[in-house]
Parts: sequence; structure tokens; C-alpha cells
Amino acid sequence: MPKNDGGPAFPIRCSGGIGTDETYHYAGGMSLRDWFAGMALQGILLSKNTESLNQHIGMATKGAYLLADAMLKEREKGD
Repeated sequence: MPKNDGGPAFPIRCSGGIGTDETYHYAGGMSLRDWFAGMALQGILLSKNTESLNQHIGMATKGAYLLADAMLKEREKGD
């Protein structure tokens, strides 16, 4: 089963075009999961000593995606 990526982070509503049945789809770039991970990574990297960044980069990126997955899971719960 594919991992929930949250859909597009910044979807743009696109119509089928002139002369079509006016069906709509959403065009997007990065997934919401990737955006969440990128935002989490910023905070993680700001909290690290830059001298030891190379030692922690793998742990930081994995942690960012763990945080992104946790955010998506919480988001699915709703209010």
C-alpha cells in the first residue's frame, strides 16, 4: 500500500479546457508530505550545531519525514 503523501501541497484547479466536459483535476508539484518534511527539516537543522551537520544530516532528513508522517496522520483525524 503506498504511503499517504497528503496530495499536492499547493494544488491548482485546472479545467479540461475549451470544448471539453469541464472536468476538473488538480495539478501540483511537491506533495504535502514533502512540504511538511521540508518545513520540519528547517527547524531540525536550525537546532543543530553547524560544525556537526555532516554527522547528523541522515538522521535529520529521516526525522523530518517521520515528523511529516505524524502530521499527516494527525491531519487525517480532523478536528
